[in-house]
Amino acid sequence: MTVIMGQDLPLERPDANGRAALFVPTASIKEDVLETVRKGSAIVGFGNHDRTLTIYYESNRFNEPNLVKWEQKARKAFERLADNLPTVSKMVSKPENFEQVGYISSKGILIRRMEKLMNWLETSDASDTAPTSENIVFTPPPPPKKIA
Repeated sequence: MTVIMGQDLPLERPDANGRAALFVPTASIKEDVLETVRKGSAIVGFGNHDRTLTIYYESNRFNEPNLVKWEQKARKAFERLADNLPTVSKMVSKPENFEQVGYISSKGILIRRMEKLMNWLETSDASDTAPTSENIVFTPPPPPKKIA
């Protein structure tokens, strides 16, 4: 089985204006890795120079209402990755465990291999969280309120 990584797989941690890759598990993922990531998770990350992947994932383990949709989970994982926030929801993995399906940045999501993402969500019983489009634009946060 060949694992497809984009020719322009982001290398090194992106900053707030950079982009990261979106991943789904491969059929040959190790069972312990899949248990750690959890089914239905949004998985973002980048390639390392030693040919491993650093991934951050969000599964909404605590059922937060603002993390119901897959794209909301992906955005949360990307924000943690870009800001290098402390979390237990990250790992360094062999690339055989994951395949790239698109990109994410602070501006939005571009899914290049929707069929692979849909398959991941269907096998995770999370089809209802799937994105409706291959291109998802994030709305910027509202400006801070002025203190009078």
